[in-house]
Amino acid sequence: MTVEVVNESGAPVDETALAGLSRHVLDGMRVHPLAELSILLVDEAAMTELHEKWMDEPGPTDVLSFPMDELRPGHLSGGSDEDEDADPALLGDVVLCPAVAERQARDAGHSTGDELELLCTHGILHLLGFDHAEPDEHKEMFGLQAELLTSWREKRGG
Repeated sequence: MTVEVVNESGAPVDETALAGLSRHVLDGMRVHPLAELSILLVDEAAMTELHEKWMDEPGPTDVLSFPMDELRPGHLSGGSDEDEDADPALLGDVVLCPAVAERQARDAGHSTGDELELLCTHGILHLLGFDHAEPDEHKEMFGLQAELLTSWREKRGG
């Protein structure tokens, strides 16, 4: 699994942890091991520009997802761990804004790192086709997000 993390935000971020989390989420969702993912961290000005251009909404947001290839988790597409015929793909880009994450973390009473992990997981699930517009979708996506974060934190010993 190739995960590229590029920090253009100017904020100190544990890029290695975000890459590890991303691999954990993709493995947990049984995405092909040769899939590629890009995580980009940007400042508020860049996030505002992306948010306005692509979502037609003002100001910065915390996370945006830009899917590339049509790629679905193994358990949704009927694949199995032994399915070697599945094609690897370019999953897409997750864009995070550490400045917005820092404010949200403060309001939620946890660390900015924890918030960035949550947002990264959330963004990857969007790349895999999950959404939360409807109540049943919200329940599924946020439940899965919580499970993945819990297993990641248990794996890391915290």
